[in-house]
Amino acid sequence: MEIKVNFLDKLRLEAKFDDFTVIADQPIRYKGDGSAPGPFDYFLASSALCAAYFVKLYCNTRNISTENIRLSQNNIVDPENRYKQIFKIQVELPADIEESDRRGILRSIERCTVKKVVQEGPDFIIEEVENLDADAQSLLTLKPDAEASTFILGKDLPLEQTIANMSAMLADLGIKIEIASWRNIIPNVWSLHIRDAHSPMCFTNGKGATKESALASALGEYIERISNNHFYAGAFWGENLAGAEFVHYPNERWFKPGRKDALPKEILDDYCLEIYNPDGELRGTHLVDTNSGNVKRGICSLPYVRQSDGEVVYFPSNLIENLFVSNGMSAGNTLAEAQVQCLSEIFERAVKREILEGEITLPDVPQEVLAKYPGILAGIKGLEEQGFPVLVKDASLGGIYPVMCVTLMNPRTGGVFASFGAHPSLEVALERSLTELLQGRSFEGLNDLPQPTFESNAVTEPNNFVEHFIDSSGIVSWRFFSAKANYDFVEWDFTGQGENSNAEEAATLFGILKEMGKEAYVAVYDQLGAVACRILVPGYSEVYPVEDLIWDNTNKALLFREDVLNLHRLDDAALEALLERLENSELDEYSDIATLIGIEFDENTVWGQLTVLELKLLIQLALQQFEEVQDLVGAFLQYNDNTVERGLFYQALNVVLEVMLDDDLELDDYVVNFRRMFGDARMDAVMGSVDGSVRFFGLTPTSMKLEGLDRHHRLIDSYKKLHKARADAATKR
Repeated sequence: MEIKVNFLDKLRLEAKFDDFTVIADQPIRYKGDGSAPGPFDYFLASSALCAAYFVKLYCNTRNISTENIRLSQNNIVDPENRYKQIFKIQVELPADIEESDRRGILRSIERCTVKKVVQEGPDFIIEEVENLDADAQSLLTLKPDAEASTFILGKDLPLEQTIANMSAMLADLGIKIEIASWRNIIPNVWSLHIRDAHSPMCFTNGKGATKESALASALGEYIERISNNHFYAGAFWGENLAGAEFVHYPNERWFKPGRKDALPKEILDDYCLEIYNPDGELRGTHLVDTNSGNVKRGICSLPYVRQSDGEVVYFPSNLIENLFVSNGMSAGNTLAEAQVQCLSEIFERAVKREILEGEITLPDVPQEVLAKYPGILAGIKGLEEQGFPVLVKDASLGGIYPVMCVTLMNPRTGGVFASFGAHPSLEVALERSLTELLQGRSFEGLNDLPQPTFESNAVTEPNNFVEHFIDSSGIVSWRFFSAKANYDFVEWDFTGQGENSNAEEAATLFGILKEMGKEAYVAVYDQLGAVACRILVPGYSEVYPVEDLIWDNTNKALLFREDVLNLHRLDDAALEALLERLENSELDEYSDIATLIGIEFDENTVWGQLTVLELKLLIQLALQQFEEVQDLVGAFLQYNDNTVERGLFYQALNVVLEVMLDDDLELDDYVVNFRRMFGDARMDAVMGSVDGSVRFFGLTPTSMKLEGLDRHHRLIDSYKKLHKARADAATKR
C-alpha cells in the first residue's frame, strides 16, 4: 500500500492512503502540540486493534457475543535496549464461554497480521528518487529471474518474460502497480491482489499454481481490463473527455438516432437485432453512452469483426457495458493466446449457467485420471485436511465443452462453493477451477458460503447467476450433488499441437460456437503496448438479461447526474422535478447514488453512503414537506446501515418532526433536553434543516466540474493515461 505523507504546520504530519487521512503530532514535551497521537503510538495501537479484529472475527463466525470481552496491550521496554520490547496482549473472557472457544480466541490472536510482520522483521529500503510517481513498478516485490524460462500450458512466452513485458508496459503508461496481498493457504494454489497505487479502485486478482503464474495472471487481467476500459464502466468521465475527439477509442464512430428515436441503421446487424430488439422496443436513447453522457453527439459505437465473414459490425458501447460486463475479454502474449482465454472464459460462464440453472448432475472425475496431476491432488488434499470435502467434476457435458468443476463443501456451515474453470487442456481447466476456488479467500472466508437448496426458483433466478459471475458465491441446487449423473465422464482434450497450438485451439473453440449456430464478434486492442481483445457472442455470453437495455440501463444516470451534482444550486422547481423523476423511475430506494450517477465518492463521506431514499428525504426536507420527510425518516431509521453519526442526526430530526407535527406539543418545551440528548452541533444541524438555513446536511457542494471529489479525479487520472496513449498510437499509425 502506498502511503503519501504531507508536512503540515509545526510537527504535524498528514498521511494519505486509499480514502483515509491520518494526522500525527508529537507530545508537548517533544515540542509538538499534542493534537494527535504520535507515529509510534499509531504503531502500538495497530497491534492491539489487529489482535482485537481477529478476536471479533472468531466470535462473529461462532455467534459469540463480544459485549463482555475485554482486550488490552502493554509494551514492556527492555531497560538496556529500548528497541527491544515485549508486547503483552491480555484478554478478559466471560465465565460462560466454552473452554474450546477460550483456546480458539487466544489462537485467533496468533493470526494478527501486524504481529506476524513485526515478528518476521520487515526490510526497510530508504532511497532518493527524482519523482515519487515515476518509478511505476517499484512496488512489485516479485522479481523473476531474467535468465529463467518457465513455460506453462497455454502461454506462448515464459512466465518470466511475460511478467517483464507486462510490467514494462504498465510502467510506460505511468501506472504504479502495488501488490496489496498474497495468499497461499494450500499447496500449489497461489493468489494475489494488485491495484493502482494512485487509483486503488483499479484492481485485479490473479491466481495460479506458483507465485509467478499468479502474478502473470493478475497483470494480464489488469491489462485486459484497462484495454477494454472495464475499470471505468458506468463512471462519468467528465465534460472534457465527453467532448474530446474520441471518448473510448480512436476508431469509434458516433451515429445519430433516426426519426422517432429509431435505432441508427449503421449499428448491429440482422443477427444481433433479432436478439437485442426482437419486439422493436429498443430505441436510440436507450443506447446513449453512459461515460460521456453526450446525448447530442449520438450513440458511441465500437467496431467488431464478425468471424463468419470478416465484416465490421458496430456495437454501441452502452450495450456492451450493460450486458457483458467483463465476460469475454483477455490479454495475452499473442492474439491467439488472448483469444483462447476469451473463448475459454465464455464457455466457462455459459456452461456453468446451463449446469446450475438446469440443476444438472455432473460425473465425478475418476481417481486414476486425477492421479495424473499430482500438484492438483496435493491442493485438494490440503483442503480436505482442513475439513472441507471436495468434489471434482467433469463439466464438459459429454465432452462437448472444455470445462471442469471443483466443488467445496463446508460441514461447519452447510455451505457449498462450485468453482468452474475452462481451457482446451483438461489439466489447465482443472487447475483454474481449483485456484479460482481460493482466489483471495482465507479458510474463514469459506464460512460465508450459501447453503444448497431444492428450491429451483432460487437457483434459476437471474441474479443468482450474476452472483456466480462476480465471485462464484451464488446458490447451488442439491440436485447437483446426486450420485446419478446426467452425463458420462469424458477425458476430453481440445489442445493444439506444436508452435501454433494456441491458434489451433482458438480455431477449435470458434468452431464449437459455429456448430452451435452462434456468431462471434472480435475487437482487438493493442494501442497500449500489449495485445488484448474482446469477444462477444450475442445470445450466449451476456451476463445480464437483454431486457436490461430497456428496463435497467446504466444510462439512467443521465436522468439524474447533472441535477444531483448541482444539488445545492437547484431552486425549488428544479428540486420538485428531480424528486418526481426519482419517484417515477422505480429505483430501489436502498441503492446507492454513487452507482446510479457513476461517481466514485469517498466511501467515508455522506455522499459515499447516500441512498436513493436518503436523497429523496433531503430534497423533501429542503422543500419543507415535513409529513413526507417523517415517513422517510422512519424508513431510514428502520433499515439504516449508515454510520452511527448519521443515524443520530435522523433520530434527532425524527423527534423534532414528531413535536412539530403534533398540534398539542410545543417545540420550545423540548429543545433544551433534545440538545442535552443529541448535542448542540447536531441539534443546530437539525433545526437549521427544518427552518431552511441548512440544506442537504452532510453533502458537500460539487457540480459537473466534480469539485472536491478526489477519489473520482484519481479514477479519471487513471483513464486519461490510457486516453493519451491511444491518441499517441493513433497519431503514429
